[in-house]
Amino acid sequence: MNAEEYFDDANGNLAIGELEQAAEGYRKAVELSPDFFDAWHALCMTMVKLEKFPEAIEAGKKALELQPNDQIAYTSLSIAYARNGQIKEAEAMAANARVISWGGKAVN
Repeated sequence: MNAEEYFDDANGNLAIGELEQAAEGYRKAVELSPDFFDAWHALCMTMVKLEKFPEAIEAGKKALELQPNDQIAYTSLSIAYARNGQIKEAEAMAANARVISWGGKAVN
């Protein structure tokens, strides 16, 4: 299978609540295609749902490396930081998401 196929299968698993299987599919997708933004972002949010916040944060950071001005990626990373108790980092990510929503560029 290629990265897109793993991603599609993972989306199916996510849709029916099979979070561990979804996470595995997203991991395989990014292993095969390390620049696959959507798979990194989906892995981030799946890890949040699984309450595996450090892995969610790492996946979210990778997504932002690939698309540094993506509002949704900043929002997702903010959620991961907040759930991990890293409030200062969560607020910084949320602020970047707001700036982008206003047509600006994120500052790191």
